[in-house]
Amino acid sequence: MILMLRVDHRLIHGQVAYAWTNYLKADCILLASDDIIHDELRIAASNMAKPATAKLVIKGIEESIAAINSGVTDKYRLMVIVESVADAVMLINNCPTIRELNLGNIKPREGAKQIEKTFNLLPEEENALKELVKKGVHIFIQRVPEVKAVEFNKI
Repeated sequence: MILMLRVDHRLIHGQVAYAWTNYLKADCILLASDDIIHDELRIAASNMAKPATAKLVIKGIEESIAAINSGVTDKYRLMVIVESVADAVMLINNCPTIRELNLGNIKPREGAKQIEKTFNLLPEEENALKELVKKGVHIFIQRVPEVKAVEFNKI
């Protein structure tokens, strides 16, 4: 069961590894990223950062879509983390069971506007998220469970 799909450019770190996995009672974290699968240093760092109570799986986006749609992930209380809005949109558009998206952290970039304290969007990302909302996807911004969620469609 997918508990959460989260966009966080840092992938796995303290907020994810402890706050969110404890809050969700997740027993598996899927890092879905085409970039990390080619970076041994980031893979090693991610394995060190994961909580002892959760399994860590690292797959590319297409592999992640296939795994989710095959049902192989159904046995886990799964938290899926992607690095970008584009990756989240790809997962949502190709995995019918994902109907909710947590916007966690995206660093400032040229051309991006800050929509919340730790989340910055390029215009094309904002438009893609608005399209998901039109399709009935619940999108919210929430860094950690202790902070009140902000509904994306109310910004």
